[in-house]
Amino acid sequence: MTGTAAGAGQRADMVRNRRLLLGAATAAFAELGVEVSMGEIAQRAGLAKGTVFRHFASKEDLLAAIMLQLLDRLTSTADRLLHADDAAAALREFMTTGVEALAADRAFCEVVGRPSLQHPEVRDAINHLCDVAEALTARARERGAVRDDVTGTDVVLLLGGIHQTAAPLLAAQPQAWRRYLELALDGLHVPNAGALPEQPPCRLPRHVPEPT
Repeated sequence: MTGTAAGAGQRADMVRNRRLLLGAATAAFAELGVEVSMGEIAQRAGLAKGTVFRHFASKEDLLAAIMLQLLDRLTSTADRLLHADDAAAALREFMTTGVEALAADRAFCEVVGRPSLQHPEVRDAINHLCDVAEALTARARERGAVRDDVTGTDVVLLLGGIHQTAAPLLAAQPQAWRRYLELALDGLHVPNAGALPEQPPCRLPRHVPEPT
């Protein structure tokens, strides 16, 4: 085997192992919580424990990598929708995709979400998502489809808020989030509404305090 072929094979193995680790970790964290050991994750993935640490130096890095997958999907969706003709429909599709993703992975989001928010790469990815969401929201504002004082960061924060509102119902009514999404969408477009209280959020803070 040539050096080029060997290198390609090694890269393919690394990609495969990373995919296996992220899949196993996502399931393990959702099932057992963030206290699950790296050894348990390696066993579920069918890999040696050392392989986990070659990809992720710490459990915090692994938690962040899982959350970054979700954020990357949402950012890609927003980027694609920036080219849609109907700005209002684009914003609706983005919010629907976001809340649906959170509702589908609710166990994972509840367990992994807050710990991963402490990771600087996750914070940066959320702020990047807010920037792309602002571009979507600005197009909708320009066309009178949403209130003049609604921002992209408002929209991103609403995704989590809608999910949390519906969360107690999802076991019995998996689609309950759609009800609260419609309420939120109606609230985003209120003709002749008074100004919202407080200043709009800009960037999210680098550190999220743990709940007391």
